[in-house]
Amino acid sequence: MRSIWKGALTFGLVNVPVKVYSAVEDHDVPLHQVHDEDGGRIRYQRTCEVCGKVIAYSDIDRAYVDDGQTIVLTKDDLASLPAEKSREIDVVEFVPTEQIDLLTLDKPYYLEPDSKSPKAYVLLRKTLEQTDRTAVVRFTLRQKTRLAALRVRGDVLVLQTLLWSDEVREAAFPALDEDVKISKKELEMSAALVESYSSDFDPEEFVDEYQKELRTLIDAKIEAGEGFDVSETFGDEAKAEKGGEVIDLMEALRASVERTKAARTGGGKTAAKDADDDADGEADDKKSASKPKKTTAKKKAG
Repeated sequence: MRSIWKGALTFGLVNVPVKVYSAVEDHDVPLHQVHDEDGGRIRYQRTCEVCGKVIAYSDIDRAYVDDGQTIVLTKDDLASLPAEKSREIDVVEFVPTEQIDLLTLDKPYYLEPDSKSPKAYVLLRKTLEQTDRTAVVRFTLRQKTRLAALRVRGDVLVLQTLLWSDEVREAAFPALDEDVKISKKELEMSAALVESYSSDFDPEEFVDEYQKELRTLIDAKIEAGEGFDVSETFGDEAKAEKGGEVIDLMEALRASVERTKAARTGGGKTAAKDADDDADGEADDKKSASKPKKTTAKKKAG
């Protein structure tokens, strides 16, 4: 594992240097979209709804819609905010573990001692174990202030971010306001059913059946030689959509640069128009060169 953050746990005069690691990872088989006819990769672009141009990341700002108005926040606006850059995980309080609502638990992180001696780290871990307390802490990750629970898992301290109180919805269901009567016999039968299913939880006994079957399906297709050659379906140059514009991002950026240069060198609108015409001509040439091959991409030999 690679640490994503370094800092120090602080409470009172105690300072515990730590490294932070993500404690979980996604096991889903990664899938992407392709054209059902030839297996060509489908990609998405950042297109402006006003001018229709493809926009580079460097030219994108953020915005908020309020009462019918779009409020644009520039990079300088966001940079002016008092973003926290502290490298400390400050303990706010120690609370009984049962007071942490499981519904508020979010992403977990492992903490590794980051000093020559782990004594302070082990002392804090044993203190939490003996007192059956969880530390509520504040820290900053990726410029956002976060609330988290610091608890013990085995020999390791775990930092688990918490949702803010206003992020948890209130459950208000009218049906639960009714006075429902449960007989003693019904409760006994329900308890007996629970007892028949009782066991000790072992997470390793459970697997994601969908992902397992998906991997089996992919392997079977590979064995049957049903794959396309990646060089043909993930070409360097994006193909033109049927009846649409060329979607090659690099080509669009190149044309924009040439148009800007032409305008700056004194050619004015005429030079800019010539640059546009040249770009359109090259785009038409690419369309002609790419049509009208309706044959599908070659499949691998089985």
